[in-house]
Amino acid sequence: MRTPRMFRSGIALAILLLGVEKASSQENEWKPIFNGKNLEGWKPKISGHPFGEDPLNTFRVEDGVIKVDYQKYTEFGGKFGHLFFKEPLSHYRLRLEYRFIGQQAKGAPAWALRNSGVMIHCQPPESMRLKQDFPVSIEVQFLGGDGTNPRPTGNLCTPGTHVVMKESLLTRHCTNSGSATIHGDAWVKAEIIVRGGGLIEHHINGQKVLEYEKPQFDDKDVDGKELLIKAGGKKIIESGYISLQAESHPVEFRSIEVLSLGK
Repeated sequence: MRTPRMFRSGIALAILLLGVEKASSQENEWKPIFNGKNLEGWKPKISGHPFGEDPLNTFRVEDGVIKVDYQKYTEFGGKFGHLFFKEPLSHYRLRLEYRFIGQQAKGAPAWALRNSGVMIHCQPPESMRLKQDFPVSIEVQFLGGDGTNPRPTGNLCTPGTHVVMKESLLTRHCTNSGSATIHGDAWVKAEIIVRGGGLIEHHINGQKVLEYEKPQFDDKDVDGKELLIKAGGKKIIESGYISLQAESHPVEFRSIEVLSLGK
């Protein structure tokens, strides 16, 4: 026989389970972090300018996309830029679409032709030096084909950092992925799976093209060493900010979403 107390306990348990199920459902939902209308929640850091200032309107929103644009530049002048999302993240999946368009800015380095990317595990943007070109981070490098030569995308670059790949510490700056070359101005789908200081995967158009683990500060890099000291000597990077790159070639980003992963 059920007593009133047992009945109330049953209701309480049902409410608790419903709350857990709802929280779990929310955790497993993709959430847009770009609203398609403006740069709410995002701030730029352009080399040579304080965080939050973008005097030549490098980053702007038009037709539902974030545009990296150089119309107001007479010359690139080494003004590498990054657009930072407001919150640090640790265990998550990030997906977005990008495409290269137009012509590279005048005076830009040849290696930056059709070159951009998304940075993960970035240092706090306000901690960057005024003339620091790239945040200490892990770069998921996006490259567009030049119309002739093989040029994979979804690569890895490591400004101020190292990673472990196939159980060996990887110290070279950039490592190519196994992706196909993508010529022209078609939209490309990219997804990055980040498990804190553990495994990180790069996916391009639905295919895994690269994986590695244990992102960590490079103690021989000036900025990496400084952040390592601030971290009390802990090398492994567990979390950080996301940023979109501006490296001299016009590029567009859209459909930027994050799905939180449990630890």
